[in-house]
Amino acid sequence: MDAVFLISTLVKILLVFSGVLGLVVLLTWQERKQSALMQDRIGANRAAILGFRLFGLIHSAADGLKMMSKETFMPAHARKAVYMIAPLLAASFAMMAFAVIPFGDSIELFGLVIPLRIAGMSVGILYVFAMMSLSVYGVVLAGWASNNKFAFLGGMRACSQMIAYEITMGATLLGLVLIFQTLDLNAMVQAQGTLIGGVLPRWGIFLQPLGFLLFLTAGIAETKRVPFDLPEGESEIIGYYVEYSGMRFGLFMMTDFIETVLVAALVTTLFLGGWQVPFLASDGFHFPGGAEVKLSGIAVSLLQMAAFALKVYVLCWLLLLIRWTLPRFRFDQLLQLGWKYLLPASLANIVLTAAALYLLK
Repeated sequence: MDAVFLISTLVKILLVFSGVLGLVVLLTWQERKQSALMQDRIGANRAAILGFRLFGLIHSAADGLKMMSKETFMPAHARKAVYMIAPLLAASFAMMAFAVIPFGDSIELFGLVIPLRIAGMSVGILYVFAMMSLSVYGVVLAGWASNNKFAFLGGMRACSQMIAYEITMGATLLGLVLIFQTLDLNAMVQAQGTLIGGVLPRWGIFLQPLGFLLFLTAGIAETKRVPFDLPEGESEIIGYYVEYSGMRFGLFMMTDFIETVLVAALVTTLFLGGWQVPFLASDGFHFPGGAEVKLSGIAVSLLQMAAFALKVYVLCWLLLLIRWTLPRFRFDQLLQLGWKYLLPASLANIVLTAAALYLLK
């Protein structure tokens, strides 16, 4: 039994990490092509292997080879040990947050029921926020260890920005916690499996529409990408990784995309039903009016995982769309938005949710 548990856990870790990193590679290509379409350009289409260009996908492989082959520069007066470990801290903690996100309900193999998540925690939301908070250390330490005023300023910007918007994210989720009465992410997804009025899915976006908008906005700020890319303001020559090159610089860039996937996965889990498919139960589809389509347990699990992956991908597309549509905020505007508007709105959402639950009770 212990051996099967260990093997299944290793398989789930491999599946989640390969899926996330594979999507990150795809997003590096998609960002180029999507921005090119929005700006009436062709985009990346030159790199080829044996004459095959594959719509520019080869550019992602070329970028990876370039990052690994470039010279790794280290500033003369940098704090060397911290300078080298900072990119690993940022990327590692961002990846570890995926451990509690369920990408399916469960699957039965060889008489054993295997939950489709790496680790089951009754306080999964708190774990995710802990990992996201620890990821900030890599950013701040990178700016400090570079011994560069511009890098240090970028690190301080990142710290103040993440504090402001993580508070909003946490306060926003309290509305869902009041409704679902749990901090377990998988239990929240299961609670979204019922229907409102027999037709409308009981997803978080319908129960907490304001919370959805607030969480999505704060999540975009957590990724440190436009319009919230003040910590890495390229046009200002300010950025916590301004002194980084080679694969260490590549790790920071990859972390931004990992956090984009993480935010999309969290929004999917909390507000879009996670792996839930409308009218799909454990034995198949049950449509209004009595129509049924019976499916095997394996088919149901595959549909759930496909639904989760599709929702995450669509949200990643939306985040890239926002990134190439909106201009960058000034730093004072960014902090005002977080402290003066989003945080009060999230607190008001808690009060309104509590009042509605009391009246409905």
